[in-house]
Amino acid sequence: MGQTNSMTNFSRRIALYTDRNKRSNENILGFGDGNDLKRVITVNAPQQVKYISNRISTSKYSFLTFLPKFLFEQFRKYSNIFFLCIAILQQIPGVSPTGRYTTAVPLLMILCCAAIKEIIEDFKRHIQDGAVNNRRVLIYRYGNWLYSKWMNVRVGDIIKVADKEFFPADLIVLSSSEPHSICYIHTSNLDGETNLKVRQGLPQTSHIISSLQLKALQGTIECELPNRHLYDFAGTLKLANVAHPIPLGSDQILLRGSQLKNTGWVYGLVIYTGKETKLMMNSSSVPFKRTNVEQIANNQILLLLFLLLILCLFSTIAGEIWNYKNRVAHWYLGLTRMPDSSSAAVPNHVGYTFLTFFILFNNLIPISLQITVDLVKFIQAYFINWDKDMYDEESDIPANARTSNLNEELGQVKYIFSDKTGTLTKNVMVFKQCSIAGIMYGSGNIEKFNHFQLMQNLTNHESGGEIREFLTLLATCHTVVPEKKTDLLVDVTYQASSPDESALVAALKEMNVIFFRRTPDNVAISFMGEEEIYEILNVLEFS
Repeated sequence: MGQTNSMTNFSRRIALYTDRNKRSNENILGFGDGNDLKRVITVNAPQQVKYISNRISTSKYSFLTFLPKFLFEQFRKYSNIFFLCIAILQQIPGVSPTGRYTTAVPLLMILCCAAIKEIIEDFKRHIQDGAVNNRRVLIYRYGNWLYSKWMNVRVGDIIKVADKEFFPADLIVLSSSEPHSICYIHTSNLDGETNLKVRQGLPQTSHIISSLQLKALQGTIECELPNRHLYDFAGTLKLANVAHPIPLGSDQILLRGSQLKNTGWVYGLVIYTGKETKLMMNSSSVPFKRTNVEQIANNQILLLLFLLLILCLFSTIAGEIWNYKNRVAHWYLGLTRMPDSSSAAVPNHVGYTFLTFFILFNNLIPISLQITVDLVKFIQAYFINWDKDMYDEESDIPANARTSNLNEELGQVKYIFSDKTGTLTKNVMVFKQCSIAGIMYGSGNIEKFNHFQLMQNLTNHESGGEIREFLTLLATCHTVVPEKKTDLLVDVTYQASSPDESALVAALKEMNVIFFRRTPDNVAISFMGEEEIYEILNVLEFS
């Protein structure tokens, strides 16, 4: 049966690998690859192609792109476009009833203030990117171990990641400190799930624990090109001392952004770096977002502009009527005189009159509106960061407003859609009652399960066999991962994707039936102080 299951898994992985490689290059960045279907990585040897750097950037601007991007973002605001037009019109000699720089200087000051705000916020992003790129990792390169920065990690490198450290790139598990090359990872940065997940290296590489064994490792990895699918991976490992290729699947991949937990160390081979990692391919570039308040302000500005044009039109008509009626009585105003080549006067033209009124009435639209709103939001972002109600004591993490442009969107949420309970709510499951062989134990009216009668019947009642079988099934049939902080069984804690399963094994622990170890092949429990090991035949994952 074990051999049949192994062949089935092998066939499934090969079929997945073949199917995935026949797809088009949808959402793929295959930098440097000459083969459109696969990526070939040599182990312990220079790569045949050059892959992208492991440096990442989440900032909006660079030194070269700041000015064009900033101006593009600012002049998406209708008020800035309006006042830019006013500033240009004021440069026409004789048309403007105000000074040439009456609008240009305030507009320039507004843009400078906005630029300073954007620079400060983006500088913080650069600092955060630098902190990530400059993290240290242990790399096996050229036959030696050396510490290097995350941004220097390359495809084909073998790295060592210790417990509670994050993975700097997408890796293939070679071996770990645990039996059978098992390792536990935390993927909350990727999918938001807080339960531990199990990954396992291949049996052919699980023996690698020393530098000499790493140096002797020779072969190639053929895998799919980078893509954004977090839960899918297909490839093969071809070792020099193994006749047949070994299939690789999602159980062997460690993704950038996930964290190693409850495992002393892991050796991993880098397959994707930088923007080609699954984490970065699922992270879109920083867009230019427009909030609801900004859209409302733009619409109001358009309305004010419409009113302004009506005022200018009526004022122009009234002005032309007055000029026509008073051109003789007020001859000294030159209402009928056209300028000669030596005169600096402006022609008595209806278009010039309209522009004059347009400039004169431009204060109908407040020039300080946008900068005032931006400054308020910038200061408000600091209040968000300082808000004690948004501080998580358990993780010691405060709120962090990475940008102040979207503050008001926090109050615009009208509907929340959730696929199931527990996504946005906290499920607190407590074991209260059970029925074994027709006998009810516990009460739904108490907060904690009273197992005194159950323990008595386990040894003194004719249903003791059924009780033992019931407790054994609860202790073994689940996908819970034990977390051992010490060697004492009483200190075991549990990580589970299902709160139901977590509640069951926690209740059994109170009854001295302790689940304490899991491997891909078996689970181990302590039943009243006696260790018992059960083989895993199949697993129906919680979903």
